[in-house]
Amino acid sequence: MNRDSRWGDWLNAVSGVMMIVALYLVFLYAPREATMGDVQRIFYFHVPSAWVGFFAFFVTFLAGIAYLRGGKRRWDVVGFSSAEIGVAFTAMAVITGSFWAKPTWNAWWPWQQEPRLMLVTILLLIYFAYFMLRAFLQDEEQKARFAAVYGIVAFASVPLTFLSIRWWQRLHPVVFDRGGTGLTRPMLLTFLFCLLTFTMLYFTLLLHRVRLARLVDEVEGLKKRLYSGERG
Repeated sequence: MNRDSRWGDWLNAVSGVMMIVALYLVFLYAPREATMGDVQRIFYFHVPSAWVGFFAFFVTFLAGIAYLRGGKRRWDVVGFSSAEIGVAFTAMAVITGSFWAKPTWNAWWPWQQEPRLMLVTILLLIYFAYFMLRAFLQDEEQKARFAAVYGIVAFASVPLTFLSIRWWQRLHPVVFDRGGTGLTRPMLLTFLFCLLTFTMLYFTLLLHRVRLARLVDEVEGLKKRLYSGERG
């Protein structure tokens, strides 16, 4: 068993246990919110999903810089693997946010009243275009170089989306500000544990996605050598 397999098994076990504990905290330990009721429990999934999505795009940003500096294939693999996970978690944040918005704001998608909804949609479209760029280019080196530059530039949409609720405060609440969180101690502990759990899940998924990309590279290399041998 190689080192990546051992790390993968360890992360699988830890992530699984942490997810079970997180579900217990969310549904059995954290108290029912007085104003919104049980729908507030979506908060414990919604915010960590958004955090992981933004963090994943930051990793893509860093991987792009690392690739441009060294030109090593592994940074390209980390970049697009993290971008895939970022899109998945950002979409999860959007979906859970809609479930929260309907009973709270009486609308699934009140984009006219909440600028962040439009900004996160633009963010997702920007990263969908990242994958389209990679699919369009055939030369691997050119693909990696263009994707690295795009991943660096695209990250500008992340802080803009994050700060939008502070610049244009409308419907979306600002949970963490100078006045405190407004969360009771059990709620805060539950939230922090869910944040840690989703972060651990991110690293677990990233490891497996990078391993999958490496296996694909190995298969492609074997196919090329086999094809060259047949022609020879």
